Amino acid sequence: MVPQGPGPRKALTLGATFTTTQLREHIEFQQQRLTEAGLLPRGTAALRLPPSLASITTLLAAWRIGAQVSLIDYRLTEHEAAASIARINPQVVVAPDREITGRLRGYFETGSVITTRPDGAPADTDHVLLQLSSGSTGPSKVIGRTATSLIEEVERYRLIDGFPGSGERIVVLASIIHVLGLVGGLLYGLHHDIHLVLPSSHTVDAIHHAVAADPAPTTILGVPAQAGLLSAVQSPPPLPQLKAMVVGGDRLKTEVWQRFTNCYGVPLGLMYGMTEAGVIASDLNGALRPRLTLAPGISVRIEDGEILLRLDAGPYVGQTDPSRYVDGWLRTKDAGTLDPDTGLLSVHGRLDQQVSVAGLKVDLLEVEELLSRLPGVRDAVVVHGAGIEAYVAVSDGDVTGDLLSETVAARLAAYKRPRRLHILPAIPRTATGKPLRNPEALRAAARAAVTL
Repeated sequence: MVPQGPGPRKALTLGATFTTTQLREHIEFQQQRLTEAGLLPRGTAALRLPPSLASITTLLAAWRIGAQVSLIDYRLTEHEAAASIARINPQVVVAPDREITGRLRGYFETGSVITTRPDGAPADTDHVLLQLSSGSTGPSKVIGRTATSLIEEVERYRLIDGFPGSGERIVVLASIIHVLGLVGGLLYGLHHDIHLVLPSSHTVDAIHHAVAADPAPTTILGVPAQAGLLSAVQSPPPLPQLKAMVVGGDRLKTEVWQRFTNCYGVPLGLMYGMTEAGVIASDLNGALRPRLTLAPGISVRIEDGEILLRLDAGPYVGQTDPSRYVDGWLRTKDAGTLDPDTGLLSVHGRLDQQVSVAGLKVDLLEVEELLSRLPGVRDAVVVHGAGIEAYVAVSDGDVTGDLLSETVAARLAAYKRPRRLHILPAIPRTATGKPLRNPEALRAAARAAVTL
């Protein structure tokens, strides 16, 4: 995935713009550093770096060596990071050389420190990339991707109608240490002559500036929460080069889609995928909503309302639930339907969002969407713990839990109503921008909000 091509071209912008030639020079420098630290083919390296020139070039340098790379989210606490590193047991750890602060930063200007772990183990699988799942509903899993798997996914993006092509630009808001930003942004862009841009921050003004900085056709790649932020603008500046925004990683609310398309006059496309396999299905122009077209080469089937994905090998490394991958099929734990006539896929949310209350089926997403549409509500998450529990972030200080409960009581049957409704300053999210859905973690956030 090292940038190809006969001559220098714009490859990457993080404040400064780097040509393919300059990027190769930085990769060669990092390769020398890693080699001097003892990293060899089939060696193992963990990268705990924020989005930066250092993180991109170190990843590509380690792959040039032939090493297996684990990506550790830089936003984890020291305790969490140490636990992840101990679990993966790499031979080399690469961390930033300075303190990283700034929640909305799009990239960071940082160098790196390489630490050798004498007791680290070499790779015992053919995976070139290890990632940890988002952990939005429980403990994270270690997910392995082979070189073949990554190359096939890059090729799938090329074949998806409407995805950026050679000579265009992608403004990457999705995290480049997670699957959408990493493969759909970084690896795809470097391999297919696309100019990648990481804005200075993820504020509306900085994103607009990044789009406007070059006349080349530009697509924004991000998550639904970022589309929501952009859609809240009353009068955006003229952006004639903006072709579309593509989001993935979470449910795209209809009201956000409507506001964005009205605001910018371009499509807001949706991708469905998972860390285990990358992109699975998409609707880049919004014409099929809420249905999606399967990506080229992807096979799925529906069993008991669950989406099953065909994979050549199990994606998990280490201990995991053996029932997740059986006879070549991965249980996604996502609910869905597949139209037998058109082959279009509809994703209905997580399977664990459909629960039984006193023998009656409740779709937690239905309750969540109702709460999200209420006046004064900015965001909502509904989970099933000790009964149905709702966690709500409000934009109007006059909106109380009692008021919301009364409104919900008038609109939902009694068995569907949340037993507990908590007001939070903001809905906690994972590093990839997904709402946290772990009941215990949400209760802890509610307790912390009460003590503020």
